[in-house]
Amino acid sequence: MMKLTTEEQEMLEGKYGKAAKKSMEILTTLGDIFEADSMVKVYGVQIAGVSYANLGEAGLEFLSEMAEDGKVRVLTTLNPAGMDRENWQALGIDEEFAKNQNRVIDAFAKMGIITTCSCTPYLIGNTPHYGQHLAWAESSAVCYANSVIGARTNREGGPSALASAITGKTPNYGYHLDANRYSQVHFKVNTPIRGTDQFGILGKIIGDKLVEIGKKIPYISGIPIATIEELKSFCASVATYGGTALFHMEEITPEYDRYPKPSDNVFKIDKDDMNQARLELIDEDSEIDFVSIGCPHASIHEIATIAELLEGKKIKKEFWITTARPTKKLADAAGYSKLIEDAGAKFAADTCCVVAPIKGRFKGIMVDSAKACYYGRAKNKFKVRIGTLEQCVEEAIK
Repeated sequence: MMKLTTEEQEMLEGKYGKAAKKSMEILTTLGDIFEADSMVKVYGVQIAGVSYANLGEAGLEFLSEMAEDGKVRVLTTLNPAGMDRENWQALGIDEEFAKNQNRVIDAFAKMGIITTCSCTPYLIGNTPHYGQHLAWAESSAVCYANSVIGARTNREGGPSALASAITGKTPNYGYHLDANRYSQVHFKVNTPIRGTDQFGILGKIIGDKLVEIGKKIPYISGIPIATIEELKSFCASVATYGGTALFHMEEITPEYDRYPKPSDNVFKIDKDDMNQARLELIDEDSEIDFVSIGCPHASIHEIATIAELLEGKKIKKEFWITTARPTKKLADAAGYSKLIEDAGAKFAADTCCVVAPIKGRFKGIMVDSAKACYYGRAKNKFKVRIGTLEQCVEEAIK
């Protein structure tokens, strides 16, 4: 049984309102299941389960009940919604869906949540520091926070993340504890890895192997340098294919030398492995009619590169750049948006090709993201093709 502070006990007893009571019930139940000894304060929260396509009326009813008297205590942001909130018509989103999606966003807003809908909260102001406790729900963001930043969060579900936002607490178990942050298997990379597509492919290889051997936390060596964009691509991929919420990368991530390096499970990854995994993310008979960059959400650096590649050109296929709205505003101010939109490409802020209701609209999708390949096939039944960011732009204009 968890030891609760006086304030936590009073929340559980209903002295802080119905939403706080329900939230503490969710968190104490979780804590009892995972044998947590106490709660910890969280610095920030990221809530998943924002798209109406995933929530439906039942999920919306739960949110509406929590919003009756629930208010968040810590900085809280949202995962991508099912549409661009300002530009949904241009992206072909149904009016009825748009109405319901806005009902969801309004319920979150009523609780004091910042309604920035992005899978990269660490790029738009929900930015934790090393060692801080969080309650984040989006798989790639959880992996990034634990690994690249060295913050501490379990992969929360939508209800438990909301409960943490309303109480400011989370049960102290899992990745919040040193004992559960040790790597269990060593991957030696013996070939150069560059670009978001290659880091995504590497994530698939490692994720697949982790599932096969029943391990969760990899230690990775042989990568001398990695950009933020490459690391977010890797996080998305290794979380999708391996269910991984934490990795240590030698000389790259902050905790790589904090724990012993595993020596009993060692696997090597070479050029042939990378080539084989790439072939697995290319459907030979794919007829590409949709190109998307931004899974996870595109950074301002990626948008600048796309603008440079598209300047003076015209696209021939549906081309989305999915990103957070604050990043889109930076792109507007820098003049990147105009170059991109003049070429005929579209920004899809607030959403992405994974959660938008686009099944049946396209035959084949080209992306630079191994995660987008996974969901393109599994959720939307698209044929898929992975390539570099530059190859994706070439496909859109040819």
